[in-house]
Amino acid sequence: MPEHILFLTGKLAERSLQQVLEGMQPTEFTYHVHQIGISVAALMSTDLIARRLKETFEADRMILPGHCRGDIDALSRQFGVPVERGPKELKDLPQHFGREATQVDLSRFDVRIFAEIVDAPDLSIEKILERAQRYRRDGADVIDLGCLPATLFPHMADAVHALKQAGFQVSVDSLDTDDLRRGANAGADYLLSLTEQSLALADEVEATPVLIAAETSDLDSLYRAIDTLLARDRRFIADAVLDPIHAGFTDSILRYHALRQRYPDIEIMMGTGNLTELTHADTAGNTALLMGIISELDIGHILTTEVSPHCRTVVRESDRARRIMYAARAQNTPPRLIDEGLLALHERRPFPYNLDEVKATAAAVKDPNYRIQVTEEGVHIYNRDGLHSGHDRQDPLNLYPALNVADDGGHAFYLGMELARAQIAWQLGKQYSQDEELKWGFAVEQPAEDLEEFAEEGSTLKDRRQKRAQASKKRRQYKA
Repeated sequence: MPEHILFLTGKLAERSLQQVLEGMQPTEFTYHVHQIGISVAALMSTDLIARRLKETFEADRMILPGHCRGDIDALSRQFGVPVERGPKELKDLPQHFGREATQVDLSRFDVRIFAEIVDAPDLSIEKILERAQRYRRDGADVIDLGCLPATLFPHMADAVHALKQAGFQVSVDSLDTDDLRRGANAGADYLLSLTEQSLALADEVEATPVLIAAETSDLDSLYRAIDTLLARDRRFIADAVLDPIHAGFTDSILRYHALRQRYPDIEIMMGTGNLTELTHADTAGNTALLMGIISELDIGHILTTEVSPHCRTVVRESDRARRIMYAARAQNTPPRLIDEGLLALHERRPFPYNLDEVKATAAAVKDPNYRIQVTEEGVHIYNRDGLHSGHDRQDPLNLYPALNVADDGGHAFYLGMELARAQIAWQLGKQYSQDEELKWGFAVEQPAEDLEEFAEEGSTLKDRRQKRAQASKKRRQYKA
């Protein structure tokens, strides 16, 4: 017998849900759609369902709207069937059922992130630890202390000790052998960078050296250093050095390819900062592309920086990218349909509903509360009094005269905020859902939403309720 699923919904979404389910046929399940007696499905709660649902229609499973708040476990116990939330958008229901069997594991990766504190000599140990903690939260595995040319770093050893005591792995980054020796003697785990001329330092210390060529394009110099340490059975990491665009970028990619071809089994590092820092473009795309190359060449370490303001989330996006590329390689697929965290500006499906669907929903609304939706045509706001759509570049100010909220400052503020979000979503091609912040992928940390708890009323709604209560009290006093 096929599984029988009960879908609960509201009056306005019932027709759309039926259409989506019909469009999914044939499916491996049968279904029943039940309208619970509430206009807006997103306002449904488990408490309301517990009061109003009288039967389960012989369902094996019950699926609630994705916005439904409350304790679904209690609901499951009450009705004796498994209960789950569906997607927040009806149009995502087919993908919801497809994802159930193909959840992608993003817990795995095989690239270590070295996050460089470039200005370490100018920072106090307290500030170094503070920066290191942030990088670790964002996904860094090793904290790299950068040494600046002609700049004293008298507290380097103390900084290494403090980081090690706080549980960090540490690397010291300098072309000065004395800096590297001091860092290694203080307990650094890695030294960036040694050339064939400074290779003798590797015999003095236990830290793992990162090898580079004496001159950037001189791969033979790097090969000689590698061969020397291979002969000594000494652990090392090799770096062919990534150059900026128009300063040898393409040739440097080819160097990494040649390095891997010559030495199939060695550890390799790529420093990504010369691309992300020196290219004024959003860094997520550059990072994803580089991580794809890193994945193909089996490069196990990256060195990255967050110096320029436009690079302030590079560590976080590198962490997400390494997980996506690992999963894609494991599945032997391109890195698509795995995770949308690197889609900060745009989304795969920005406009789930078309204008005809919005018009149909608007025509069914019988109350004064405003709903806002975004389609490919623009921003739309409606209640029982009619549907209004943006024009002239979708400026929300053009909608204000039609909304009749001049005497309600709190409501006007709320609608202005929501319409501004909707305008941004339409301009960039992002999904908009009323009363929710826009999602910016890895770029903005978003607290996890706990749908088991009920949301608090917003300040503007509280203000309106208080004003109504005060007005009612005054009327009662006047009548008395």
